[in-house]
Amino acid sequence: MTIPTIDRVHTFNREQKVKFVGGEGIVRNFKFEDEHWLYVVEMPLGREPEFGRIGAETMVLLSEIELRAAQS
Repeated sequence: MTIPTIDRVHTFNREQKVKFVGGEGIVRNFKFEDEHWLYVVEMPLGREPEFGRIGAETMVLLSEIELRAAQS
């Protein structure tokens, strides 16, 4: 019995605009891990809170199946 291979070609590229449930953003990085593509997506910043910003609060890690290309 042959196990099907996973296509290792990523769907999204760096700097590409993407949408997902809960928001949209720009792909900043990606990697192939555990037979799936994972993407670091930076969401646009909202208004700065009174207490300032802390760390990478606008970065999310999403799998490829959670993303779709944004319309320009």
